[in-house]
Amino acid sequence: MKKIYGNKQLLSVLEGMIVNDRPVNSLMLYGDKGCGKKTVADYYTMQLLCSSPENGRPCGKCNACRNVAAGNHPDVTYVETSGKLGGYSVETARNIIADAFIKPNNDSGRKVYQFRDCHNMDPRTQNTLLKLIEEPPEYAHFIFTAESKYEFLPTIISRCMCLGVSPCTIDETAQALEEAGYTPEQITSATNSFHGNIGLCIQYLSDQQLRDAVDLTKKLSDSIIRKDEYGLNAVFMSAGTDRSRIKRILSMTDKLVRDAAVLAEDKDAAIIGCSRREAASLSEIITPIQAGRIHDLLEKAWGSVESNVSIPLILTALCGEIMDIVIG
Repeated sequence: MKKIYGNKQLLSVLEGMIVNDRPVNSLMLYGDKGCGKKTVADYYTMQLLCSSPENGRPCGKCNACRNVAAGNHPDVTYVETSGKLGGYSVETARNIIADAFIKPNNDSGRKVYQFRDCHNMDPRTQNTLLKLIEEPPEYAHFIFTAESKYEFLPTIISRCMCLGVSPCTIDETAQALEEAGYTPEQITSATNSFHGNIGLCIQYLSDQQLRDAVDLTKKLSDSIIRKDEYGLNAVFMSAGTDRSRIKRILSMTDKLVRDAAVLAEDKDAAIIGCSRREAASLSEIITPIQAGRIHDLLEKAWGSVESNVSIPLILTALCGEIMDIVIG
């Protein structure tokens, strides 16, 4: 059973439901990518199916817990995505509805369906599931994970218990990385970029593409600081045309700009971006109002990338608009 760091209040809520034998049938877990939503989803699944929970916590030793940990419990369904966008189809929702009314065959008398990474979940699919979530069989439980609960329709949100999964403290993250076998130098490098997000810290240490994205984000910030439109455009063009990569870099740049606005008011404030040094330097170049305007541009560009507009066209326009704000 994976150890969960931080999120003590969230775990207390889940454990209280098990102790009182009042688990919710529909749970929505939301938070940043890498913060541990899937780990918490598996933990709640174990809680529901464990044959001998201890104070609401799964024992981690029984057959049910071991099968959940191995991802092969017969009454746990990890609902499959489909299509280029990795969404959940109406047909898939209908299949889940049919399956949900087949009673489970285990000691707990429960079955669990996990819908993971519900970004841009089709409203038609959500509406198809709505009746099931409103009036589920007593034994059926549904767990949704997403970066934001607002990926869902209000009708779905209102019928789920929505719990945010938070990043950990730097110390908790360092402890997790140390226990995973990383060196002090690796831990410092990862936490400098991704702070209390254990998942992204681990990905940073194992994924060269993510490390490259961090480096590109810092170069973009340097170009803005130098007020170098040509350099800014050159860095963006070097990022290529992979839409997922471009969206990641835009999001990371947006966090640096946010940090610059915060550090302009309080140089010791906590940051969420990948470099305090870059954010501090940027805070000396742009005002919080300018940071807000750049944020709007980055958000607009992100939406255009999502909508399949030409990548070079988006980035070229973005460079010019950012420089118009910075040079003013």
